[in-house]
Amino acid sequence: MDTSSVLQELRRESLDIYNRLHSIADDAAFVAHVHSFYPHVPLVPNLRCGAWYTDPVIASSIPAYFKSTDGHNNNWSFNLRRPNLHLLPLIVEHLLVDSTRAGKRIPDALSKTVPIWCAVVNRAIARRRSKLDRGSWDTALYTPPGVVSAQEHHQIELKIDAWADALHNSSYELPALPVPLRPFWITPATTTYPTFSTSSTAPFLPIICLSASRQSDDARRPHGFAYIQGSGDDHELWSMGLTPAHYWRHTLTLLSASRSELPGLIKTLISSDSARRTNNNFPNSGEGSTFTEVTKVQGRLRIGTYGDVERVGWDEDFAYVLLPMTSEALAPASTETKPRFMTIPLAPRIKTHLSQIILPQALAFMGAELAYGRTVCIICGGEKLDEDVDIGDEGVAVLLAALVVFFDSEGTYIGEDAAGSVENTGHTSDKETNVDSSLISGHLKVKIPVDIDKTSIRTRLEWIIACRPAINPARATLKRLNEFLLSGDHARRRR
Repeated sequence: MDTSSVLQELRRESLDIYNRLHSIADDAAFVAHVHSFYPHVPLVPNLRCGAWYTDPVIASSIPAYFKSTDGHNNNWSFNLRRPNLHLLPLIVEHLLVDSTRAGKRIPDALSKTVPIWCAVVNRAIARRRSKLDRGSWDTALYTPPGVVSAQEHHQIELKIDAWADALHNSSYELPALPVPLRPFWITPATTTYPTFSTSSTAPFLPIICLSASRQSDDARRPHGFAYIQGSGDDHELWSMGLTPAHYWRHTLTLLSASRSELPGLIKTLISSDSARRTNNNFPNSGEGSTFTEVTKVQGRLRIGTYGDVERVGWDEDFAYVLLPMTSEALAPASTETKPRFMTIPLAPRIKTHLSQIILPQALAFMGAELAYGRTVCIICGGEKLDEDVDIGDEGVAVLLAALVVFFDSEGTYIGEDAAGSVENTGHTSDKETNVDSSLISGHLKVKIPVDIDKTSIRTRLEWIIACRPAINPARATLKRLNEFLLSGDHARRRR
């Protein structure tokens, strides 16, 4: 067999869903084994890959968002759009699960991104707590020996203070941890698991980084599948629509099927799950999820997905901005008491749609509703109930723009100030149940506060991320939002 044929065969095996699912099951068994040594430690999946290896029965419902790219060589970063501060109030100890593809023992997310996070958080807390005994507060960078070279460790170390300053100067709240964070690592090659003191005088809070997949030169297993390291990675390439939620709901059925049976079985299971969820026979992986309140503005602005609407329903006292991808998306039923709403269909292929259609219409509607004292909720993403999807970028952009236009840097509503944010020449009647966009844009003119700049926009994004950590809008979306708020006719009208 020539080299080309060998490579094709290796690629075919790597994408084979039978191999993938059985490899995931093998790695998940290892994760469960390690967790049995730390039964009281929260098992936290690092999204997205880690969710394949953590059984929801034993895993925390609150995931982590440490990206390997933030640990790639010469690309090290502490990203304020992924601060993972939502984990800190929960920490006593944490068992953080991820994996990596062939060629590495520990993924960069665990070997570098998490150590960076620990060191940055420790130093930022030290800066904010003036009475802290800094001599006893460990702010060192710890990386796994044999995985991160001394040279790379030193290069990362030189950047820690600047990242800590950025976190210290951000709008994020930092809890008063009793002792600093410190990472530790476990892999399938680990022979002795570390033990930690449960005493109140312990010198650190351990963050146990568990790399689920083992390195192996021999891909074959006696049970008839080719083991693939890091099988949960890039599941769009191989999963046929299967998600971690589907997998854990039907693990035994999937692992009992033959290779030839799997494609048809997966299609049937996904379809069945979708139908059952539509009929509310069981909640999806977002069980317990509700609309996210932006706490900085006392919950006057909220955001959620169509999946959240399925779980909690409509509130007739709210106003809604609906941003559907399809005409089949949910909307309030036609009743006299249905909530006020505006529907603005998405058009992702039209680059100017956000700045020329969505933002002007949504802000005009929201300005009228906020001025009338209503809470406004933005609904975007998660229309297909068989998919685990978070807020769409357009929804985040609308929420972020509203925070800029209608609230000051302290979160105080300014929509009716003379310097104001909205010129309201007439408010629509309570009896109107839907709003024509041309009427709205004709009656209301959005004005941007004069003191807005990129820093204030970034601060408001931090408010959102602090309330819903999964939110991470694309740079292109933020660029268009900045252009809308800081340039063109809006910028000229600010004066």
